[in-house]
Amino acid sequence: MLTYEKAVGWIHSRLRLGIKPGLERMQYLLEKLGNPHEKLKTVHIGGTNGKGSTVTYLRNILQESGYSVGTFTSPYFERFNERISINGEPVSDEDLTLLVEKIKPIAESMEHSEWGTPSEFEVITAMSFYYFAEMQPVDLVLYEVGLGGRLDSTNVITPMVSVITSIGLDHMQFLGSRLEDIAFEKAGIIKHSVPVISGVHQKEAAEVIRKKALEMNSDLFELGEDFSVERKALLERGEKFHYTSPVQNETYELSMIGAHQINNAAIAIKVIELLSEKHNIASTHIKEGLKKASWPGRMEALSYNPGIYIDGAHNPEGVQALVKTIKDRFMNKRVTVLLSALHDKELKPMITQLEEAVEAIGFTTFDFPRVASVEELYELSSHPNKKKVHQWRDYLTEKIQGMKAEEVLLITGSLYFLSEVKPYLVDQLENYRK
Repeated sequence: MLTYEKAVGWIHSRLRLGIKPGLERMQYLLEKLGNPHEKLKTVHIGGTNGKGSTVTYLRNILQESGYSVGTFTSPYFERFNERISINGEPVSDEDLTLLVEKIKPIAESMEHSEWGTPSEFEVITAMSFYYFAEMQPVDLVLYEVGLGGRLDSTNVITPMVSVITSIGLDHMQFLGSRLEDIAFEKAGIIKHSVPVISGVHQKEAAEVIRKKALEMNSDLFELGEDFSVERKALLERGEKFHYTSPVQNETYELSMIGAHQINNAAIAIKVIELLSEKHNIASTHIKEGLKKASWPGRMEALSYNPGIYIDGAHNPEGVQALVKTIKDRFMNKRVTVLLSALHDKELKPMITQLEEAVEAIGFTTFDFPRVASVEELYELSSHPNKKKVHQWRDYLTEKIQGMKAEEVLLITGSLYFLSEVKPYLVDQLENYRK
């Protein structure tokens, strides 16, 4: 019998196998499990940024409508089990251990097959299919693409709706260096005669998606063309916007912050419109679901007084959205940013964008593979008020104690970094308030 710790350890041991694009291994593994993915009703969500937020909007709306909703997301933020959840509740330690006991012998028997043994992500994806189909059946599962789309291990499903939230320059070592190349990989999730919703705004990328949708005889619904949004107000703790489509003309509110979150919410509403053709989802459920939705590490306020936020802007497009939020909300504040990022990201454009919106910027590092060093980040910056932060815990403790009302502290970059920062900051803030 496996323990939970040994089960998770076995999953993580597969990281050494790296990323293995291609679906043959996945199809073989699922066949040995009885093809559980074929029993599921799904929505498939790809894109460079906005996947996780779109998933959380959809989950909350569907929950409000009385459905049981599975979600498969990555990376996890605070605990590994989060990656496989039902109605926001992560898979239990016991069930996760049972899943590993089911899949481990199959995975290990593939060692000498023509495709080789499955990677960590393939194993977790297969676990999720089996869990949602056989162990804890649900009404619908929201599947977030791991990397790209065309060759991603989630791409064995035939969903009810496919979604491409955005296109940006990320994971270029796998997906290509041009927006058209990346769009081609993302558009690989489009299935024959399955409707697709796109939030892509770059002309060259949008054209790739249109061509693929036409080729697959899939109805395409584009943000800004077939449905639209307009921000109405910046709420103190959220957003107010107007949504327009041939089906509805309605004003909604979010508890999540940022103009990009309005776009993500609009995409979720459009998905719901398509699902509503077969499922009963009232407009009141949409309103309540959007208002309740929250997603850790996405412009998340850990404190309003002093103003302390964390945001996982880990690529140039993510930083662009963050900078817009800073300019929209904190123009009369003194903003300090603390950044840690992985060195395989487009670091220079990320840092350059941040510098134009903040009064001070600190660069730090943490214990993680592929992480950029303090010196590497510092040398890329030309900000007059930049700082090397070798001990981020000490820096944050000192910073919190000295913050004034007109100051804002924003910690950003890698989500892996934020998952370490958040529990530490929450603890420090509790002590600060005592």
